[in-house]
Amino acid sequence: MLSLFRRAAGVALCLVALNAAAQPATTLAGVPFESAITVQGQPLRLNGAGIRHKAVFKVYAAGLYLPQPAGSAADVAAQRGAKRLTITMLRDIDSGELGKLFSRGVEDNMDRGAFSRLVPGVLRMGQIFSEHRKLKAGDTFTVDWLPGTGTVITVKGQAQGEPFKEPEFFDALLGIWLGPRPADWQLKDALLGKPAG
Repeated sequence: MLSLFRRAAGVALCLVALNAAAQPATTLAGVPFESAITVQGQPLRLNGAGIRHKAVFKVYAAGLYLPQPAGSAADVAAQRGAKRLTITMLRDIDSGELGKLFSRGVEDNMDRGAFSRLVPGVLRMGQIFSEHRKLKAGDTFTVDWLPGTGTVITVKGQAQGEPFKEPEFFDALLGIWLGPRPADWQLKDALLGKPAG
């Protein structure tokens, strides 16, 4: 009887552990971010997650997944392997406008020479978003760095055209959020795993 009780207790503990593992690491404005994901067969951990604010509005929730913890943009850039930024909209927004804001964000965080080399990719990225017309609250897109493939932008579960082959393109995109002139300083700190001050 005692043996049966121990087995039942062991099963219950396993179920509790599995249920805890299935829970998201964090939930922001109703958007769950898993503590770990797999991209291109590589395990990635949630480095940080936060919300992009514009005035008093919550625009989107973003999470950064990396192979190893990183506390700066340089640490993120130095890491080898797959990386992912995931963004879930918290309000409806014109996709073409979002593409323009992203293009401006890339330009604001690079010197002119480096930016000029990436102009074709930046223009194509803007085109990707303008083709979707509108992103609605709850829509998600991801920006992945896949070694040997390039940067892949996926909108609402669909990869958008050919990968961006330039290795520096992913870091340039991340500059929108992690660069010296980020879109939102609080979001930058959150993505880099820094506690809210």
